[in-house]
Amino acid sequence: MFKNDFLESLTKVHWSVPLIFYVPVVVFFSYKALVWGDVDLLTYIGYFVFGLAFWTAFEYALHRWVFHFHPTSEWGKRIAFIFHGVHHDYPRDRMRLVMPLSASIPLAALVYFGFTLFFSNEFILACFFSGFMVGYLIYDECHYAMHHANFKSGIFKRIKQHHMLHHYSDPEKGFGVSSSLWDEILRSGFEEKEPKKESSTLKEEKA
Repeated sequence: MFKNDFLESLTKVHWSVPLIFYVPVVVFFSYKALVWGDVDLLTYIGYFVFGLAFWTAFEYALHRWVFHFHPTSEWGKRIAFIFHGVHHDYPRDRMRLVMPLSASIPLAALVYFGFTLFFSNEFILACFFSGFMVGYLIYDECHYAMHHANFKSGIFKRIKQHHMLHHYSDPEKGFGVSSSLWDEILRSGFEEKEPKKESSTLKEEKA
């Protein structure tokens, strides 16, 4: 994407990097809440789950209205390509399936300070932000797995099918990556195909 080698390197990342960087972040905020803030365990779990659930809505909104925004100016189109268009052009590029730290760190910092407007207690915010960041990690690692893991059955197979339809059927539908929940709520998912009816001849043969 860039002629400059340094800028190009900032757009590529191994799938393990978000885990290596952000798991300690989650541990830090959890420690801050439980030890420094003396938050009781049930309160921590409640706000952690709240943050995790909030991530699913954030993920959907980010993917649908930011990553799939269609600018009209040339520079806008260039930025849109850098942020997400390249992934749709090269969906199996292993080095561009999780968010690089050059993008995720500023975004995480911006989101955290945005949350301070709604949480007056920094230790309760720490509980919430821990869950939010775990949601982000699930999203990133799920996204990599959707493109490179072969699921035979179960929920991950359904999630992968949902995401593959987004890539290869209609990129303006199916914006949920780690979950199709918000696609179902906001009716932006894919219609399930009805099973083919057996022909009368086949039914007679079975009889």
